[in-house]
Amino acid sequence: MNAPVSPIERLHLELPELDWITDPSRIARLSQDFAWFSPVLDRQLKDKRADAVVRPRTEEEIRSLVSACARMNVPITIRGSGTGNYGQTTPLAGGVVLDMTGYNAVQWVKPGAARAQAGIRLGELEKHTKASGQELRCIPSTYRSATLGGLFGGGFGGVGSINYGPLGAPGNVLGLRAMTIEPEPQIVELRGAEALRMHHLWGTNGLVLELEVALAPAHPWLESLVVFDAFDKALAFGNALANAPGIEKREVAFFASPVPDHLAQLAEHLPKGCDAVLSLVDETSESTMLELMQAHGGTMSYRKTAEEVRKSNRTLMEFTWNHTTLHALKVDKSLTYLQSSFVPGQHVEQITAMEKLFAGEVLMHVEFLRNLDGLLTCSALQLVRFTTEERLDEIIRMHRERGVRINNPHTFIVEDGKAGGALPQEIIAMKKRFDPQGLLNPGKLRDWPVSR
Repeated sequence: MNAPVSPIERLHLELPELDWITDPSRIARLSQDFAWFSPVLDRQLKDKRADAVVRPRTEEEIRSLVSACARMNVPITIRGSGTGNYGQTTPLAGGVVLDMTGYNAVQWVKPGAARAQAGIRLGELEKHTKASGQELRCIPSTYRSATLGGLFGGGFGGVGSINYGPLGAPGNVLGLRAMTIEPEPQIVELRGAEALRMHHLWGTNGLVLELEVALAPAHPWLESLVVFDAFDKALAFGNALANAPGIEKREVAFFASPVPDHLAQLAEHLPKGCDAVLSLVDETSESTMLELMQAHGGTMSYRKTAEEVRKSNRTLMEFTWNHTTLHALKVDKSLTYLQSSFVPGQHVEQITAMEKLFAGEVLMHVEFLRNLDGLLTCSALQLVRFTTEERLDEIIRMHRERGVRINNPHTFIVEDGKAGGALPQEIIAMKKRFDPQGLLNPGKLRDWPVSR
């Protein structure tokens, strides 16, 4: 008597022309992301696996897969390059991981905007936009491997957010093309605010095929490190540089001691025990920045022109945002991290207060940016000396009690990671519209649990 054929086996039989990844070790690797940044998520997710991984290259291949999965009730987890940190791409219910990296064409680049398929790597997309003197408004430190769809589905901000706010600020994402998850998949174009109802939801409420994003004028960015002998001096300089209206900039990050000691690849430029500010400013703004630096008692320890950066193919951008965490973890595997945001106008005082409250336990790394209202403030990706999960929860609570917003990076539930809690009704309606069977990444939204 023949054994019954599983839904995964039926998918393989029905769609043999697709690029199926069958090696168990590759399936295991493609079922994980950088959730190991969190000892909590690492414990919870390290053994979770997909039943299969597929890498489509055309819209028709995606449509045929989605149709078959909907008919057979097989869960789908959408994946880019897996550079996220929350287990977004780790399937809790098995099923199929849909690897979008083969779906990666540029559709067009025009003055002020570009459109591309979701699987394109951001560094590759920016090569196309640079040809017309434009660059991405928001680019993560993982830009070499991170995809456009991955940034939209799991990202927040990045280099450039100091000018244009996080990716979700109105005007940064202009539109998208998405597919419904049902036996007869529908293609829908969403624009503006409606498109943002799929943003930062980890691929739980829609399969994004293409994204249209606004661009910024490209500048010759001077990359530098400025070092200080005191926390207050460095923070004041970083804040002044970020606020200076006449200095064109793309990135300002503040690293409190001992964070610079964990950036081993930059050790020759970061004296032991220093506080430091990393920045990208337009080369024409260098003299003004130097005046500001001297006024705050800083010393420039690293300087590379845009041309030198281009020739070396090495950039300080890869020491910012969560790359800072990655570099630090290579030096000290006991560290983890937090994600905080501060009140505009009170951010310097709040950062200083948190530094004193958690001295030596929570190490301050700050990224200056504009918030959704356009006000200059900071997000912090603090390093934490991890002891227990209970102490980590206590640190998060103590921040929130003092008015510091924490987006918890130690949970795989979307709502629990947001300080605001429950999802708005319009996002729930979008989920029901685009994923009526609840097959997209089940278990990541409270009201759509794992059903098997």
